[in-house]
Amino acid sequence: MRAEIVTTGTELLLGQIDDTNATYLARQLRNLGIDIYYRSTVGDNELRIAQILELALDRADIIIVTGGLGPTVDDVTREAVARATGRHLVLFQDLLEQIEAFFALFGSKMSENNRRQAYLPEGCIPIENPVGTAPAFIVEDKEGTIITLPGVPREMRYLMEHTVVPYLQTRLGRQDVIVTRILRTVAIGESRVDQAIADLEICANPTVGLSAHPGQTDVRIVAKAPSEAEAEALVAGFEETIRQRLGATIYATGNATLEAVIAGLLQERNATLAVAETVTRGQIAQHLSAHPEVFWGGAVAPDGNVLGRMLGLDQMPAKVQDLAVALAERLRQGWGVSYGLAVLGDEDGGPWVAVASDRGTDTRHLRFRGHDLRAHVWTMTMALEFVRRLLLGLADGWGE
Repeated sequence: MRAEIVTTGTELLLGQIDDTNATYLARQLRNLGIDIYYRSTVGDNELRIAQILELALDRADIIIVTGGLGPTVDDVTREAVARATGRHLVLFQDLLEQIEAFFALFGSKMSENNRRQAYLPEGCIPIENPVGTAPAFIVEDKEGTIITLPGVPREMRYLMEHTVVPYLQTRLGRQDVIVTRILRTVAIGESRVDQAIADLEICANPTVGLSAHPGQTDVRIVAKAPSEAEAEALVAGFEETIRQRLGATIYATGNATLEAVIAGLLQERNATLAVAETVTRGQIAQHLSAHPEVFWGGAVAPDGNVLGRMLGLDQMPAKVQDLAVALAERLRQGWGVSYGLAVLGDEDGGPWVAVASDRGTDTRHLRFRGHDLRAHVWTMTMALEFVRRLLLGLADGWGE
C-alpha cells in the first residue's frame, strides 16, 4: 500500500513554522509498513489543495491531509476534499452538538463560525475530536482514501493514534513490518562513505541510503519483512557488513550525538573535560554544556594570545601548535580536569587541536580550512572526534 502526506498551510510555505506533522505521520506510516513515495505542502487555497489531492489520488492509495479544519474563512480543506472527490458538504448534527459541548466544558458559547467545522463531505466517515473543536473525517473514494486531520499537532497526534492507526490496521490486515536503523559516522565525507558501501546502496531489501551533515554522514538501513524479527535480522546483516567497511568512523546508532557519546566515555572513566577555543567560536563549549556531569567549562576568545592571558599563561609560544599545547595543559592543571582541549585557528594553515591528559599532550593539525559556518562545524567535529579516539585508544595515525 502506498501513501502520500499532504500538509496544508501558507505558514508552512513561508517557513514561519516547521512541518513537524509530516515527520510524525511519516514515522507512523513507516511503522505500519506503508510505503511513502511523496510528501506535498500546499497553501490555504481551495483550488490548489483540490489539485494536489487529485494528483495524490492518481499515485497513492491513502492520502493523509493535515490542517485547514478550523472555523475561519481560510480553513478550506473540507471544501477542497469535497471538490476533489465530487461531493457536497453536509451538516453532521452530532458533530455540531459535540463542538457545542466542547465549548460548554470551558464555560463558553460556541461562535457561529464554528458551525463550519461540522460540515463535512457527504458519505464520509466522521471522526469526533474529544481534544479540540475540529472534527476529522475519512473519505473512501473509488480513486483512493483521503484521511483528513487537524493541523494542531496535539489534536492530530491524538486522532492519529486513537482512530486512524486502528483504521489503517484493519484496512491492512497482515502487512510487512519496516525496521529502520541509523549508523552515525564522523569525520568522513559522504563520497568516501559512498565509495565504501556503494554496492549495498543499490540493494532492494534492505535499502541503504546516506544523509550528509557537516563533518558527519548518517547511513540509513531500512528492511521490510513479514515480522519484526525477520526485518531486524535483515538489518543486522547489513549493519555488520557496513561496520566492517567503515570501522571506527561509526560512533553510534540512532539519534546519539557525538558529544553525548564522548560524555558517556568520560563518565565511564570518572573523567572531566574543559575546552579553550578560538576558531570554533564557542561551539564546542555550547555542545558539551548539555553534559555538566563531565564538562567543567570553556574559555572562548578571538585568538590564542587572548586565551593565554585569560588563562594566565606566563609566556606566549610563537607557534600555534605550541600555544595550543600550553593552553590544553593549563586547562588541565589550572581547572583540575582530566582532559584539557584547545582548538586554535592558524592563519598559515588549518586549525591546531591539542588534548592534554595524564599521559601527556597529543596534537593534530587539521587540514580543513575556512571561516564560514561549515568550516567551524567541521573543525568542531574533527576536534571532538580526536577526543573520542583518544579515549578509545584509536588516535594513532588518525588525522595525520
